[in-house]
Amino acid sequence: MAKSIKKRILEEIEKHDTIILSRHIRPDGDAVGSTLGLAEIIKETYPQKRVFLDNEGRSAEVAFLGDEGERPTDEDYKNALVIVLDCGDADRIANERYNKGEKLIKIDHHLCEEDYGDLSWVEPERSSVCEMIADFYVTFKDKLKITVHAAECLYVGIVLDSGRFRFRGTTEQTMKLAGMLLGMGIDLEKIYANLMTVDFEFIKFRAYLTSKIKLTENGVAYLHISNNMRKRHGMTQEDASNIITLLSNIKGSLIWLLFIENDDKTVRVRLRSRFVEIEPLASRYHGGGHACASGATVYSEEEAKSLIAEADALLSDFKKSHPGLI
Repeated sequence: MAKSIKKRILEEIEKHDTIILSRHIRPDGDAVGSTLGLAEIIKETYPQKRVFLDNEGRSAEVAFLGDEGERPTDEDYKNALVIVLDCGDADRIANERYNKGEKLIKIDHHLCEEDYGDLSWVEPERSSVCEMIADFYVTFKDKLKITVHAAECLYVGIVLDSGRFRFRGTTEQTMKLAGMLLGMGIDLEKIYANLMTVDFEFIKFRAYLTSKIKLTENGVAYLHISNNMRKRHGMTQEDASNIITLLSNIKGSLIWLLFIENDDKTVRVRLRSRFVEIEPLASRYHGGGHACASGATVYSEEEAKSLIAEADALLSDFKKSHPGLI
């Protein structure tokens, strides 16, 4: 099934002279890496084609991968193929013009009830969309060409979305494809130097927040970051999102929740877990995602308290049926 979908995607790429790539809002490494990586594969293979990336928002974390270049005009969308990567819901696409082309393709790995596009390739069991694009290249490597930079972009996305090869979606295939990309000659030292180092101000922000972490009766770790708190320390929304790692190493805490206030006063929630499937919980609070890594939105303090209470009950039930996990 996947082979036939991939073949149809390649046929559409070969058919169109203009190709426009988009991703989700508030991009992460997988969204950026997959769009940059696929764009470069197409450019290298078909130098006569016009390839654009069209997105709002940037990611400071993976800015070292390079910028997205000149954005297309409205005229460029005529007869264009638009490919949206790493975005389960159309309302989260970082490009309001995504449906202005001749054909629309969705490539994604999120659990999602909504579908969009003329052609959809979705594999929820994959670690990342970057893994899917690496697989797409391998499937048609007799036709496609890849550069070292494209391999670097895809490798970074796999590393970040798999939790550095720790999350549940990491498989033998993930490691084989990562090894293939590594064999292209990418600079691991440079990649990890960029991924592992942070500004000193962020370290101080993280230290300040350590004392603000709370635990429920059954061990759900949660933290609220208000706009005032964030701005007082000179942090961006992306900086606040990256604080989720601060909650991940607490022994006995198998679920952790990070509440981040948006400028419109709604609150974005990052849900993470070890062992416990939390996607159904996120879906009840205007969100979704993966089994152990999801996102949600709450619109009041009462809704936030309800989410915490449900997470605590979920963890209580899980611990009763799975004693001994840490």
